[in-house]
Amino acid sequence: MIYEDKIYGKIEISEPIILDLINSPTLQRLKGIDQAGYFEPQFPGTARNRFEHSLGVYILLKKYGAPIEEQIAGLIHDVSHTVFSHCADYALDEGSETKQDYQDNIFGDFVKKSDIPAIIGKYGFDLDYILNEENFPLKEKKLPDLCADRIDYSLRTAIVFKGMKYEEVKKLLDDLTTENQNWIFKNFASAKKYAELFKELNESYYAGLAAAVMLKTVGDYLRYGAKKGYIAEEDFHTTDKEILAKLAKHLGEDKKLKLLFDRMNMKIGFRNDSKDYTVHVFCKSRAVDPLCRRDGKIKRVSEIDSKWKETIEKESRPKEYFIKFLE
Repeated sequence: MIYEDKIYGKIEISEPIILDLINSPTLQRLKGIDQAGYFEPQFPGTARNRFEHSLGVYILLKKYGAPIEEQIAGLIHDVSHTVFSHCADYALDEGSETKQDYQDNIFGDFVKKSDIPAIIGKYGFDLDYILNEENFPLKEKKLPDLCADRIDYSLRTAIVFKGMKYEEVKKLLDDLTTENQNWIFKNFASAKKYAELFKELNESYYAGLAAAVMLKTVGDYLRYGAKKGYIAEEDFHTTDKEILAKLAKHLGEDKKLKLLFDRMNMKIGFRNDSKDYTVHVFCKSRAVDPLCRRDGKIKRVSEIDSKWKETIEKESRPKEYFIKFLE
């Protein structure tokens, strides 16, 4: 199988287990899940899906020599995502606005009920080992460290939102290496460039006002639809289009549903106003502190640039918004 990726170019994928997983209904469903949530109304032309990101994480891990078990873990790491990705954290009681970890909390149980265990068992791999993320530090690490998941989604965001060129992305990847289960930049300049890029993406997209409005409005729409019985719990693990179609049937008869629909589709204006607001929203905020080589030693960016430590502390705190809808 030849797969063409917007970051890594043309990649030949030949491992039977990887091909079976890619073609499984569980992975294929991710083609219908927007990576960002529902950014299209605010940022037309920015739609991406969880499928391309999942393959990206697998490709990145393969490119840097991770074992096949870690490649498998990278490929399946997002299969538990609901419709509209992290919007579920604003729609379901089990979700957390500041952590956005609903899909992580249900991951193991979700995978075990899917078609993935049969595929993994077919090739003699240990499912429990693959489901334990502690076995795979290149795939997943807590902030502010780098991991394959974080590297891939940030570079995809940079290409889509900032128009970052393939050559710029390739330069960052060429300056990146792995050592002792850590991602390390070969020089401080690239490490700082990537850290600043991630900060800009976080401020503008991951935790910016637009993201807060999207997460809250889509979450409210889904929550209300579920409360009214228009959608069921199992609908959250279909696709964006499927759940939208179910809810659309009730727009003409339910004025509140229509209001929530108009909010999330940017048909109603808004402003951020702590003294006069309709909804109070929190957003998970992210910052990275990459490792890099400097004078023969491995150091964090914050150890070389003391001001970056302040940035990490500031950007790691959840963002808070007070949204007034101009209805």
